[in-house]
Amino acid sequence: MQAEISNTANIEICSRCIYDNSVPNISFDEGGVCNYCHMVDNLIAEYHTGKPEGENTIREIVSKIKKDGKDKQYDCIIGVSGGTDSSYMVWWAIQQGLRPLAVHYDNTWNTSIATENIRKVLGALKVDLYTHVIDNKEADDIFKAFFIASVPEIEASTDLALAETMYRAAAKYGIKYVLEGHSFMAEGISPLGKNYFDGKYISSIHKKYGKLPMKTYPLMTFWKFIKWTAFYRIKKIRPLWYIRYSKEEAKAFLEKEFGWQYYGGHHLENRMTSFFHGIYCPQKFHIDYRNNSLSASVRSGKITRDQAIEEYYNKPPYIEPELLGYFKKRLKLSDEDYERVMRDEPRYWYEFPTYKRRFERLRPFFFLLMKAHLVPHSFYMKYCFPVKTA
Repeated sequence: MQAEISNTANIEICSRCIYDNSVPNISFDEGGVCNYCHMVDNLIAEYHTGKPEGENTIREIVSKIKKDGKDKQYDCIIGVSGGTDSSYMVWWAIQQGLRPLAVHYDNTWNTSIATENIRKVLGALKVDLYTHVIDNKEADDIFKAFFIASVPEIEASTDLALAETMYRAAAKYGIKYVLEGHSFMAEGISPLGKNYFDGKYISSIHKKYGKLPMKTYPLMTFWKFIKWTAFYRIKKIRPLWYIRYSKEEAKAFLEKEFGWQYYGGHHLENRMTSFFHGIYCPQKFHIDYRNNSLSASVRSGKITRDQAIEEYYNKPPYIEPELLGYFKKRLKLSDEDYERVMRDEPRYWYEFPTYKRRFERLRPFFFLLMKAHLVPHSFYMKYCFPVKTA
């Protein structure tokens, strides 16, 4: 599944990070540096990440949030998962004098560690929690539909549902700002190409392969997205794009301050996410998303490039004990059913109905929304430009 370090001679690897020529839509300059490294450099220059200018900008944004949220119960929304970044984001917001409402979408696959982390951090900081819990059978039916469809985005329904849940909570309480705990410095830039999702994609996969109606799942359609962004004008802010941030330091701080616990790896606070990263993508699609965070660590000087190559090519992803058995049991899959799907030819998003062409046609409109912080910069880059799919 993964190349030995001695076999990387036939792989073109970025001379700065560890992205190689298997990454979709990658290119290299004359010095062997990949286009994703240049994207990171451009974002650092634009947002002045970790520099006084970036700190000043986020302070101005915080002042605006406070002003717009005056006399309201809450002035911003923060999505929480029990993970490092979202937990730190809640603490950071409190330190800035903000009054956040934490929002959680429960896909019923959380680990007990993640649930306890949410309780510990929010309890200590006296932050209220708004949770949307999907019916567990409905959640499993959606996950199973994506698995049977043999597409990579088996957990996409969770990401979209959290976004929709945050918008709903913001609208309910008259909040105009959503703070997202995403750091391109710590997490890297997701490759553009074979991994994609939107509301139409989720509904089309579920319609073809699902068995239960979507009753409790908070689906974000195109027009709901337009409603939240263009009409309600709910802004998305990513403070970690402006400030100096170290995931390692954040982990140590959270452990010491709140008794927060680490869950074994990047994005592994949820069992479906663990299955996606540790088993499904590496074994079926030969995709190992650890290269995102490892490349980010190399770019920021946390580890050396040789250390990252050793980790990525010679050590398999962490897999929680009994995870595969749990996955099969939850989705009612026999060993034969599971193996059959894992052997099936992979399929990809461009083989199903999506909103992608619509986003591309409306690129000037979404550019304006991006400049107004109504959609994230990363959304504009990934959704609004054509990408090579071959």
